[in-house]
Amino acid sequence: MNAIQRLVTEQRARVRDAGREREWTRVSAALSMKVGRMALRGLVLRPQLKSCAGIPLIGRRTVIRNPSFIQLGSQNVVEDGAEIQGLSRDGIRFGNMVSIGGHTMIRPSSYYSRDLGVGLLVGDNSSIGPQGYIGCSGGVTIGNNVMLGPGVRMFSENHNFEGPGDIKSQGVAWAPITIEDDCWIASGVTITAGVTIRRGSVVAAGAVVTKSTDEQSIMAGIPAKKIGNR
Repeated sequence: MNAIQRLVTEQRARVRDAGREREWTRVSAALSMKVGRMALRGLVLRPQLKSCAGIPLIGRRTVIRNPSFIQLGSQNVVEDGAEIQGLSRDGIRFGNMVSIGGHTMIRPSSYYSRDLGVGLLVGDNSSIGPQGYIGCSGGVTIGNNVMLGPGVRMFSENHNFEGPGDIKSQGVAWAPITIEDDCWIASGVTITAGVTIRRGSVVAAGAVVTKSTDEQSIMAGIPAKKIGNR
């Protein structure tokens, strides 16, 4: 089943479950029109990508820079207003059934200067919520079946500031971020450089994660601390 068929089928099931089956014709027409336009944008983008298994669904006002560094699996969705910078050492790689929320920004490298960043790898069936920011200059790896809520921010670099002089001139230090399989990162979470969120973990909304977690842990607070296990 391709991405369009999957979205239409899932939407019909939701309408039926809500007891609004009679309105399905109207809902289906609106959804088909929206998704059809997204597929047309995907067809235009597809030849420019390094590789793509299928036709991606691309929202309005989405900005894809340096697409020759980007690899997409099948049934990928990039929603309205997202911005993806492909230019990076290892590229930007998405697995199958990955969704990128509206107005999310993915930046491994500056548009204007500095070294090429490492890049981003996202596994199968994972999603990045709207208004997210993935700063992957130091490398970010997101596993399979990972959910990132709205406004999650990840920064795989830190500014150096040890010397007394101008901070900007001291440069940055890179350190990778890893989120292993089956994790839920709730809305507004910030994850700093060098952190690993281990398999099965949950991070509560608004937390700031500065240290790596145990498997199956529940984290909350600023800075985030373990408050339980799943």
